[in-house]
Amino acid sequence: MKKTISLILASAMLMSMAACGDNAESSADETTTDAATEVTTEEVTEETTEAPSDTVGAALLADFNARIAENPDMTAQEMADALLTNSVIQFSGVTMPVENGLLTGFGNAEITGFSEGVTFAPMIGTIAFVGYVFKLEDGTDAESFKQILADNADPRWNICTEADETVIESSGNTVFFLMCPSQFEE
Repeated sequence: MKKTISLILASAMLMSMAACGDNAESSADETTTDAATEVTTEEVTEETTEAPSDTVGAALLADFNARIAENPDMTAQEMADALLTNSVIQFSGVTMPVENGLLTGFGNAEITGFSEGVTFAPMIGTIAFVGYVFKLEDGTDAESFKQILADNADPRWNICTEADETVIESSGNTVFFLMCPSQFEE
C-alpha cells in the first residue's frame, strides 16, 4: 500500500514538473515577443473597432464596452458574471468578490480605491488568466487607478504560466482589468 501511494505521488510530481517544464520552454520562446503581443488600452480600443475577437483580451474588452454602454449601472459582480459567459472563454470560471489590499497578479502592491471589486478566473489555477471588475470609490481618479494597476501587473504571477496580454480600460467609475493568453489552445 505504501509503495502504491509513493508511486502515485511520484507520478503526480513528475507530471507537474513536466507541465511546468513545457510551459517554461514555450515561455522562453515567447519572451522575445512579449513586448509585441502585450495589448494596451489604446491598442485594444483601435483593434476592437476592426476585429474585436482577434485576441482573448480584445474580445473580452469589446464585451465589457458593449455591456457597460448598454447598462452603465451594472454592478461589478454582474459584469464579471456576464464576461465569463463570453464564448471566447475556454474554461469553467468562477467569480469572487475582493477587498482593497493584496490581489492576485499584483505582487506585493496593495490595490485600493474601489468600493466593489470582483475577480473572474478559471477554477483551475494553471491557466494564465485573471480578470477584475472594479467600481471605484467616490473621489478615486480612474486614470490614476488604471496606472497603478498597469505599474504593478505581473504577467508571471502564476508559477508555470505567463499571460500574453494585459488589458486595462474604464468607463465612468467602472474599471476592467485582464491578464490572459492571447488565444486559448483548442
